Amino acid sequence: MKKLLFFFLITVVFSCKNEDKQNTDIDTNLKENTTAEINTSQTYINPLDIDYTYMVYNSSRNQSYRSGADPAVIEFKGEYYMFVTRSFGYWHSTDLVNWKFIKPQQWFFEGSNAPTAFNYKDSLVYFAGDPAGYGSILYTDDPKKGLWTPTASISNNIQDSELFIDDDGNAYLYWGSSNVHPIRVKMLNKDDRFLETGERKELINLDEVKHGWERFGENNFHPTLKEGYMEGASMTKHNGKYYLQYAAPGTQFNVYADGVYIGDSPLGPFTYMKNNPMSFKPGGFTNGAGHGITVKQTNGQYWHFATMALASNAQWERRLCMFPTYFDDDGLMYSNTSYGDYPRFGPSHPTKAGEHNGWMLLSYKGNVTVSSSLQQIMKFTSNDDEVEVKEIPTETNTEGQIMSKVLTDENPKTFWVAEANDDKQWITIELLNEGTVHAIQLNYHDHESGIYTRVEGLKHQFTIETSEDGKNWKTVVDRSQSAIDAPNAYLVLDEPVKAKYVRYNNIKVPGNNFAMSEVRVFGLGFGDVPNKVSNFKINREKDRRDASFSWDKVEGAQGYNIRWGIASGKLYQSWQVYDTTTHFMRCLDRDTPYYFTIEAYNENGISEKSDLIFVE
Repeated sequence: MKKLLFFFLITVVFSCKNEDKQNTDIDTNLKENTTAEINTSQTYINPLDIDYTYMVYNSSRNQSYRSGADPAVIEFKGEYYMFVTRSFGYWHSTDLVNWKFIKPQQWFFEGSNAPTAFNYKDSLVYFAGDPAGYGSILYTDDPKKGLWTPTASISNNIQDSELFIDDDGNAYLYWGSSNVHPIRVKMLNKDDRFLETGERKELINLDEVKHGWERFGENNFHPTLKEGYMEGASMTKHNGKYYLQYAAPGTQFNVYADGVYIGDSPLGPFTYMKNNPMSFKPGGFTNGAGHGITVKQTNGQYWHFATMALASNAQWERRLCMFPTYFDDDGLMYSNTSYGDYPRFGPSHPTKAGEHNGWMLLSYKGNVTVSSSLQQIMKFTSNDDEVEVKEIPTETNTEGQIMSKVLTDENPKTFWVAEANDDKQWITIELLNEGTVHAIQLNYHDHESGIYTRVEGLKHQFTIETSEDGKNWKTVVDRSQSAIDAPNAYLVLDEPVKAKYVRYNNIKVPGNNFAMSEVRVFGLGFGDVPNKVSNFKINREKDRRDASFSWDKVEGAQGYNIRWGIASGKLYQSWQVYDTTTHFMRCLDRDTPYYFTIEAYNENGISEKSDLIFVE
């Protein structure tokens, strides 16, 4: 019988059978400054380097920006397909790193909304939604061709839904996107167009009084809105247990995360997982790791794909990330997000897939000069009516060259706009310290780009040069004739180079303006790894969801990484900060005791962790 690849329309995420794989040692820090210890096999970085689609649904406001959110990723016949909100198509990969866009021959006018996918007995099921929440089924037996056949709509008023088909063939639809209503489930008949049958139940809701990370707002604080959003349900079956994942508190915030409830049945009851959230990245350059999906690689490794917040041009401006995911001996689900926007070993690595590969950030606070400057801006849009804009005055150095500190400040919401989008524009970074350059990440910014939908044929054309003295230059990247569209380009050099200067030479990029938020240079410096942090102090506040931290400054450190968890061997959470010796977080669970430690890092590597501190 011919196997069909079924596709649905309306929100949801996929689930897969899981086998136990424990990895309690979630980071192996490189202590010696030698490139020999770095495995230079395939690597990747977050946000993912794909050709994100320009959004259509804010075009009436004249807002032009790219976005990628709510990923649904599945393995099908040994390869992978990724469906992303309002992208007018989907991506295909054979290795989970290199993705090629597929433009389907039939699709939805504004694209699917919060899509999902499920591979049931070698059939792909996709249930996506239009903004009105009406669901219909598309199916195909060859997703690479993009030829889909639609069927009649089966539901309405459904947002952020998830289709899950259990081993016994019973089908379930989970849904919900609200700061009031819970995640719900209903049974479907997969043999009759997935029409509703059987039981419908309310399952879980947020409990911000107990769970600090569920509180609405940037850093889990908002001056007026108190209720976070619960959305993006996803189901993973592992070792006979059902892991119901959900996102909170809001997609535009740095603390956007995925939590888990565990049950013995797809219908529940479900119990809150004590090490929540399972996917959390509040610090560093690009933040957020919520509304995702967990997919099993063909070699048995699990990956959690999720949504990162950009929220500069609009609150719905987002990017995608992926992190390795595990189940420990106690059946707790967790992902490794530490140094989550630094280069990471690719899925092909035999033992450390998804872990930080040891390349450090060389460009932080580097001295930047630029060819011209139309504007330099800090812009954060937390809601449509809450937009923070700060224009940064243009500065020049002693030689009269225009400076741009925003390009090395590790803040994606600050950006520089050149006076023209042509081959006369350039960016030069003088690194604070010379080092060995292995990779470069370019984070372009959409400033009044004038593009409002999926456009084929876009391309970023440029070259990159390096120099040891600022006078003699060597071309290390040549995309002058490139047809690649790469708004978050990740460029691994063919051979590492010793450099003190890095220069980007523009040729042409998509849209009306050439704008950049960050140029990030990765490799290893020639100096010393920072010393161990001392005098680490933790004060759990009267509101036990909050905690304040302080520590002594470590000479030569760029920043610090706070790690914590519910046991000494379960330090699954981390918060990376730059250039400070204090921190305040509001993301703890009220009734949970925690273990904490901290480490320092710089361009040369990562220090030894401080002694564990237990806080009741």
